[in-house]
Amino acid sequence: MLEAVHEIGIYIHRFHNLDLFKQGWYQIKITMKWENEDCGSVGTPARVAQYAAPDLGSDDVYGIWRIDDRDHSFSTQPFRIRYAKQDILLSMMVSFNLSPINLEVPSASAVILKFELLYTPVLDNRSNIQDSLNNTASVHEFRLPPKSLLGLHAYCPVHFDSYHSVLVDITVHVSLLKSAAYSFSEKVPSDPTVNGNDVGGEHDKSKQVMLVHALSSASDILKEELLKLSQAINQPIDIKEITSNELFGAALRSDPEVVNAEVSNELPNVSENPIGEVDFRNNVFLNMLSEDKLLKLIDLIGNQMFYLWSIFLNFHRANITKILEFLRNQWAVDRKSEWSIWMVYTKVEMPHQYISSLVDGSSYQGLHGRSPVMRKLTGDPAQTAAMRAGLHRRSIAQMMMNNRFIQDMHIFGDPSRIPVVLVEQVVNAPLRSVSGNSYFNQLDQLKDTNSLFDELGSDTTKALSEVNTHPNGHVLKIVVFVHGFQGHHLDLRLIRNQWLLIDPKVEFLMSEANEDKTSADFREMGHRLAQEVVSFVKKKMDKVSRSGVLRTIKLNFVGHSIGNLILRTALTDSIMEPYMKYLHTYLSVSGPHLGYLYSSNSIFNGGLWVLKKLKGTQCLHQLTFTDDPDLQNTFLYKLSKHKTLENFRNIILLSSPQDGYVPYHSARIEMCPASSGDNSKKGKVFLEMLNECLDQIRARSFEHRVFMRCDVNFDISLQGKNLNTIIGRAAHIEFLETDIFARFIMWSFPDLFR
Repeated sequence: MLEAVHEIGIYIHRFHNLDLFKQGWYQIKITMKWENEDCGSVGTPARVAQYAAPDLGSDDVYGIWRIDDRDHSFSTQPFRIRYAKQDILLSMMVSFNLSPINLEVPSASAVILKFELLYTPVLDNRSNIQDSLNNTASVHEFRLPPKSLLGLHAYCPVHFDSYHSVLVDITVHVSLLKSAAYSFSEKVPSDPTVNGNDVGGEHDKSKQVMLVHALSSASDILKEELLKLSQAINQPIDIKEITSNELFGAALRSDPEVVNAEVSNELPNVSENPIGEVDFRNNVFLNMLSEDKLLKLIDLIGNQMFYLWSIFLNFHRANITKILEFLRNQWAVDRKSEWSIWMVYTKVEMPHQYISSLVDGSSYQGLHGRSPVMRKLTGDPAQTAAMRAGLHRRSIAQMMMNNRFIQDMHIFGDPSRIPVVLVEQVVNAPLRSVSGNSYFNQLDQLKDTNSLFDELGSDTTKALSEVNTHPNGHVLKIVVFVHGFQGHHLDLRLIRNQWLLIDPKVEFLMSEANEDKTSADFREMGHRLAQEVVSFVKKKMDKVSRSGVLRTIKLNFVGHSIGNLILRTALTDSIMEPYMKYLHTYLSVSGPHLGYLYSSNSIFNGGLWVLKKLKGTQCLHQLTFTDDPDLQNTFLYKLSKHKTLENFRNIILLSSPQDGYVPYHSARIEMCPASSGDNSKKGKVFLEMLNECLDQIRARSFEHRVFMRCDVNFDISLQGKNLNTIIGRAAHIEFLETDIFARFIMWSFPDLFR
């Protein structure tokens, strides 16, 4: 008789294909159950509201949605995916009813939402599609914590997995309602032992009191959320405020037990608050009520909840676009606080310079002819970072994560296995001066590039000259992804997909210019990339000019491994010069910016030696500074002199102490212990390269620049001890095979990627 029900509404807006590998027919299947497997209770689809009729004339949608009573599941209509970045609008709300375990509210158990992606190839006979959709391609589960079951309205994007990269726009709406099967008119037996049920016992009365508390809390949450949504989307909502006295009326005041309690002063200031409202959360007051009055109270509050819930459903349907946008924006804001569990933030000051005396470009003598004094670093930074991440991972395993957020089980399923990211935000120090000259002197800022514009042709020259002159024009945002040694142009697709989720309007170039050609000289590879980038940018500029006016360009780069050296080399090419002032964000994923002068991985170094001897790979000679007997004539030394990093507004260096393929200090562009005490020519060349790179990163006095080092510590314990983990390849490749670390970083700093 005291049954309540959790109603969980799931609004499915659209299915957006980012990167599905197979064309064919797809379908989304939804089920839900209590996390406690022993309870045996599952959610049952109660009703479906189709907000907008699907385009039945389209070849991409076939059939209708269905409810399967065998497994209590709901499935959308089948839809056909033909190409990337394809949208299928579904626009439907399905509501599940889920009874509390043992009638206990609030519940101590969480609820698991399960989304399955069903797939079947394109069939000649469409009538067989529904029967053929029994192959589960991917599963994504979410957890609704107990605290959320009294009331929740949240955006819940479903991405499935890295091999089925899609975005399903979903919002989840939860409330506690009184079961429709119950009515207070059912008379409570006067004999407490009727039918063997202790209906009038203390146990049932305590449950009644708990249900009053829960329904009252759910009512308050729903009213608060309705008002918040109304204000957020600037749409009025008419909610009649039903007071507790209106709910209970004079019947409450006529209850003899309450009257006697007030007369005897047993309930001073309890039954009513200062404005005359009944306090439903006071156990003393509620326990004074007769069971009949409690049941009536439950029924009346339950009716109010149905009233509020119906108002919400109508308001949601009438304002779905604005509500979806608001909840999506709120979700993006909440990610930084939720995902901070796996992120550790620190701020450090960039040193003025890594050597105590100024380094002259033509010699290695400091002031007054003395050699520069170099301070010896103590400890291994990579080992320190790994230990720090390990301690943080162990603390995560002991956390009790019970909040009101919807928890993505890809992350929360086993929190101790998720990558830990140590974010080091670098605060810039004054610029180091070399021989009285600065990289950022006034002459450099006013450098004339007119001669280079002539090489681009008159149309491109005119388009670039008009950039920034039209305040209401289009912003052309481009991201160039550059793979590493023997890589594939799709290697960085997971980071690309996250970038597209943050900014769907971005144009991206997955560079193919050096695919199968990464054994060549960096100069050749850089020139090929520069040509590819310039051609791509020109094409996109022409497209914008045909449809509107170009206001500005934001040119972003992402590189993996030696792809970072290829793209930095491309930036030195003369054909890239006109575009340098449009550089925006640079994301370096484990890039060997300082080469392999102080690589400590003996196994990997041995492999490099063999490759150089057997294959004669030029880029490996350049990486290891064996391309010229004089270190000052080597490629990487000369590359450090070019201002390849100077014009980026945001620079993020991703590294991992577990990555044995790229020296830790080289990926982070920082000092290493082996070089700090090395007074040889090699040590001085390394330090000069380091200072040259850092000088480019330091912000100008009139411009803010973000510079971050992000240590990504993967959990590779499940891989065991094998060759990949021993030589450090596992972590190097993990950057390409998982996107959780990218989600953490990119959604925590979304402005850097817009």
